[in-house]
Amino acid sequence: MVLAATEQYEGPRRLVDDDLAESFLPASLRAMTRMMRWRLPREWSIRAAERSQPGLWANLSCRKRFIDDMLDAALPDIDAVVILGAGMDTRAYRLARRSSIPVFEVDLPVNIDRKRAVVRRVLGAVPDSVRLIPVDFEHDDLAAELARHGHRASDRTFFVWEGVTQYLTEGGVRATFDYLATAAPGSRLVFTYVRADFIDGTHRYGAESLYRRFCVRRKIWRFGLNPDDIAPFIEPYGWQLMQQAGPEYLIEHYVNPAGRNLGASQVEWTAYALRR
Repeated sequence: MVLAATEQYEGPRRLVDDDLAESFLPASLRAMTRMMRWRLPREWSIRAAERSQPGLWANLSCRKRFIDDMLDAALPDIDAVVILGAGMDTRAYRLARRSSIPVFEVDLPVNIDRKRAVVRRVLGAVPDSVRLIPVDFEHDDLAAELARHGHRASDRTFFVWEGVTQYLTEGGVRATFDYLATAAPGSRLVFTYVRADFIDGTHRYGAESLYRRFCVRRKIWRFGLNPDDIAPFIEPYGWQLMQQAGPEYLIEHYVNPAGRNLGASQVEWTAYALRR
């Protein structure tokens, strides 16, 4: 979210539109981000990020843009939005300003408590169209919790699963797909994943420090897929792969049109699918 907030100071060159990003940050990070309004510290921050994690600045910015684009295009044909692992993302609140479509934000209980407090601070109250749902993906019944908060299984739903799958076990990912297999035909799913060949160390893609941090020292990135795995992985659950946004896609559709001199990383990809 710091990165999304920083991008807003790029004006017409920004890679993602998120005017709420800065306000959703804690006070210390808001103060730091406001320094990015000046070009020199902003450029220094981007260069520093690129040195330590090559290509991830564009990936993290453009994945949000890609998800927003897919959601905007699908809005006329869906009945609800479910954001799995919502964190401090602002998508539900930006959407609530222009649509009454119900949005269900799902995350760990501690994150939901923090999100509710932040939304009240920034907006005064949680919008009527947004429901905050505490769920542990590894242990809780996602379908039951969504139903308890008003989500109807018959609704064509746009599911967003951003920046989550790598932190789960394979069992946790498959349990979520067991639920997604019950989604209404015409539903959409966009999710990010870290490459399996990065997590197992086969290929580092120039991101040595990222690999050491998340896969060796902290060992919190546990599950990955490779691009060729996506279609056969999701098809048994009733989903058809429609599009993948890897580094070439992000550069062609977002970075180059913005006139930015940034690379994109192979480490993380985004997939978009349709429920048959």
